[in-house]
Amino acid sequence: MTLIQLQYLITIAETNSLNKAAEQLYVSQPSLTSSMKELEKELGITLFYRSGRGVTLTNDGAEFLLYAKQIYGQYETVLEKYGKGGARKKKFAVSTQHYSFAVKAFVDMAKEFDMSRYEFAIRETRTAEVIHDVSTMKSEVGILYLCDFNRKSIGRLLKSANLEFCHLIECQAYVYLWKNHPLAKEKSICFEQLERYPCLSFEQGDNSSFYFAEEILSTNEYPQVIKANDRATMLNLMIGLNGYTLCSGIICEELNGRDYIAVPYREDEKNPNSIMEIGYIVKKNTILSRMSGLYLEKLKDYLHNS
Repeated sequence: MTLIQLQYLITIAETNSLNKAAEQLYVSQPSLTSSMKELEKELGITLFYRSGRGVTLTNDGAEFLLYAKQIYGQYETVLEKYGKGGARKKKFAVSTQHYSFAVKAFVDMAKEFDMSRYEFAIRETRTAEVIHDVSTMKSEVGILYLCDFNRKSIGRLLKSANLEFCHLIECQAYVYLWKNHPLAKEKSICFEQLERYPCLSFEQGDNSSFYFAEEILSTNEYPQVIKANDRATMLNLMIGLNGYTLCSGIICEELNGRDYIAVPYREDEKNPNSIMEIGYIVKKNTILSRMSGLYLEKLKDYLHNS
C-alpha cells in the first residue's frame, strides 16, 4: 500500500468516477484502475462497485476510506510543515454549532494566510453533523458544548467515532434577545418572565436525539417554541416576535452588530441554572495542521478576552 494509492482512492470517492479522478490526478484510467485492483488484492476487500454510471464505495470501501483519509491527511500535515511548497491548495475546514465566536476566530485565522493558496470552509450546522464531519475528516475541528444533561450521551458518540473533546471555557446560561425587547433592561431574567415570549431553538432534524439541542436548559418546559435552521433567521425572529434563546453569553458584536444583548439567566427552585462547557473535538492521535493550531489559538484568545 502506498500514499499514491490512498490519494487515488480518496479522489475516486470524491468524484464517484474513474474518468474524472484520472483527469484530476493526471494519470491514465487504466493505470488508475490497475492501482486500485492491486490495493484491493493487498487488502483482501472490494473497495468499489463499478457500473456504467460510475463507481460507488462498498461497505468495506467506506470503512477503509476513513483510515485512508486519516493517514493521507497526516502525510499532508507533515509535508506542509517540512516539505517544499507546491501548487496544490491546502484545505482546512471547521464544523460548529451556531456560535458567532467560532466564526470570528475563523475570520481572524484566515486573515493570516494567502487565501489564494488555501481552500477554507466553515460549516455552522447541526450537532450530529458536527460530530459526523470530524469523524469522516470532512472537517479537522468541530466546536460544540457539553453539560450535565448531554455529557454522557455525546461522550458515547465521540468515543465510538474515535474523537476527543477538549475543554475551552465554562459559562452559565444567558438570555439572548433583541436590545428593544421588553426584558432587555433587566439585570437578570428568570424563567417565569420568559413565558410570554417564544423560545427560539436550532432545528436538529426530524430524528435527532433530544441530547443534540444546542441551547442550554433544553429540558425545561417552554410554553412557546419556534425552530430555526440558521443564525440569521433566529436573529430576525428575535426582532419580529420578541423571541429569545438561551446561550453562553459570549456574543460577537463585530459580526452580529449591537442590536442584540445577553442578560444573565436567574435561576429559581424549579428552574436551576447549569454549567455550559464549550470545547472542540478532533480525531484522536492526530497531528493538527498549522491552520488548526492557529484557529484554536484565535478561538482561545477570543473566548478568554471577551
